[in-house]
Amino acid sequence: MTEPKYIPLNLPSGSPRGERRGYLRLCKLLATQTRSDRTGFTHGQWVSAADLGDLYTQPTLAAAAHAAIDLVAQGWTVKVDRLGPLFSPPATHRDRDAEKERIRTQEHLRRDEQLRKPSVRRFVQGMERAHQHGDQLVSIFDLMRDGCELSDAIKADPTGRQAIRPYVQIADDSICELTGFKLQNIWRYFRHTWSNAYATVPGRSMPMLVRDASTPHHAVIGLAAISSPVVQIAERDTWMGWETDQFLRDLHTKPSEELARWVAHRIQVQQAEIYVGDLLTDGVLQPSDLTKPTEDAIARLKADAERHRQRHHRSATIREVRNIEHDAWIARATTDLFRSKRSAALAEALDIRMVLGAYLLPTPTLDGLRQSLDDSRTRARLRRLARRARGERVGTVIADLTVCGAIAPYNTLAAGKLVGALAVSPTVLAAYSKKYTRPSEIASAMAGRAIVREARLSLVATTSLYGTGSSQYNRLFWPADVVGGKPDARVGFFELGRSRSFGTSHFTDTSVEALLRLSTLNDSSVRVNSLFGEGVSPRLRKVRLGLAALGWPTNELLKHGRERILYGVPLVSNLRDYSLGIDSTPNYLMDVSLTDGDTRISEWWLNRWALRRATQQHVQEAMRSNRLSRPVTHGARVPLPSEDDAAPQSSSAQAR
Repeated sequence: MTEPKYIPLNLPSGSPRGERRGYLRLCKLLATQTRSDRTGFTHGQWVSAADLGDLYTQPTLAAAAHAAIDLVAQGWTVKVDRLGPLFSPPATHRDRDAEKERIRTQEHLRRDEQLRKPSVRRFVQGMERAHQHGDQLVSIFDLMRDGCELSDAIKADPTGRQAIRPYVQIADDSICELTGFKLQNIWRYFRHTWSNAYATVPGRSMPMLVRDASTPHHAVIGLAAISSPVVQIAERDTWMGWETDQFLRDLHTKPSEELARWVAHRIQVQQAEIYVGDLLTDGVLQPSDLTKPTEDAIARLKADAERHRQRHHRSATIREVRNIEHDAWIARATTDLFRSKRSAALAEALDIRMVLGAYLLPTPTLDGLRQSLDDSRTRARLRRLARRARGERVGTVIADLTVCGAIAPYNTLAAGKLVGALAVSPTVLAAYSKKYTRPSEIASAMAGRAIVREARLSLVATTSLYGTGSSQYNRLFWPADVVGGKPDARVGFFELGRSRSFGTSHFTDTSVEALLRLSTLNDSSVRVNSLFGEGVSPRLRKVRLGLAALGWPTNELLKHGRERILYGVPLVSNLRDYSLGIDSTPNYLMDVSLTDGDTRISEWWLNRWALRRATQQHVQEAMRSNRLSRPVTHGARVPLPSEDDAAPQSSSAQAR
């Protein structure tokens, strides 16, 4: 286990005496409860037990109290001495099972809060309630497979091909013909069975179901979702070879005419994809500044960016921004948000052109590239240009596998590996390319015209929930010829490294709202409007602003204390050069035009994993424990928490 560490978390100096006393009462109460005692207590129960009163009129106390409750609920401990409370983060266990249980407890904090919400409970109960579809009554239980029936079907079919017939179905806004449910609602229901809370993902997102055609209603085997990736992960970027410093070293050791042309192209494209009409009309720029940039023009653009950034945060017209027509790109470009982003981006583009263009424009040459690499000022611009190119492509040719797993009873047959393989199949790659070959919202708003970004994926990355290992992704490789590739190659999940990252999964929505309210009251000029394009992770920014308003150490409290394993599935052989746009065409490791890819992968999985596991006694027992007879005791049913959790005892109650 890790060494203990204590962090003093007090209310800000100048807080009212009554609030300081209330916060101290809460901390003492949190300190006296054992870990098992405090599990499942709601925020309201803790607030009542500590006699904190109406927290709406005490925003500082509200933010501190809710954050403290969350920290303790997910494993932090509290000690109170004469100077105040000291919080200690949970220790990382060397024991694999103990560490998994610690992380699972942390994740259940937000998940159970979510499942207690009346709207979520109504949704779950509505999906479980039978409804008329055609000439039969249907509920979500018809999309779960009885474990005994599955076990018997496998025994009756040694090949498994008739017992389980998987296929991928994109969970869009259409209706399931077999049940009458919206596909998105089917996906959402089973997503609520995960250990962590369900959340929508900003940017690109393509949820999918893996279903079983061998059952009457095509039972759900598992879920997956491909979404916009985390923009920067050092381990992933280094493994790909496009981490900025690494790329520049390669550029220095192996310069070429091709790379010179790419650098020149990036200089021109970076500038050309920025709308400048209003900047010229308003006199921020002169036409000559675009071809012969000056330090003065760059300075004016930076000032314009800051002016409109402040106006965006002071603006009371967020509703008007959201009501702009989807494809009204100039109208979007001229909002304060995108005016600020455009001016800042153009300032950088012109600075790069002014310095780097002297070597590579109008005609890029190998000698020009070599000379530029000997100039420290130019190398700095090359670094920024490479970083910009990576930032532009990271969300288009790379995706994260944000959801991936099997549900009961299929999970006992290692169907998580099936779902992982199908999530990067030719079927999914083709569907992703078709869905996202359309104008990019941010790029089009920056350009004032429709800009279509690349939609052919080069890499799909993911992380394990547990740092102790992932049985789902471990040894998950299959021959490339299974999906039409070369027989001497393989496709699968490579381990890229380990990461101890920041996050907000250990803070509930209650805490986030309280922290945001405090930050807004303290500084009304700082706003997180959750507008697409405003920035990465609105939730993270809200928590960070609130913790800063309390004067608490944000970096320490945003560490969720989990080491995670990073995995990546490279889909092309020219990974770095295609991902950066040096190569215009991806060299796929598979045949992306295959129409029977799902069947091929499923047969591989049956022979490699499922049929072997199905012969094991403990697997049979686990499978058969999932029954659909009433009352339904099935592992794929959403575990709604009880609404009757006991409240913690107040200090006075403990004294009695």
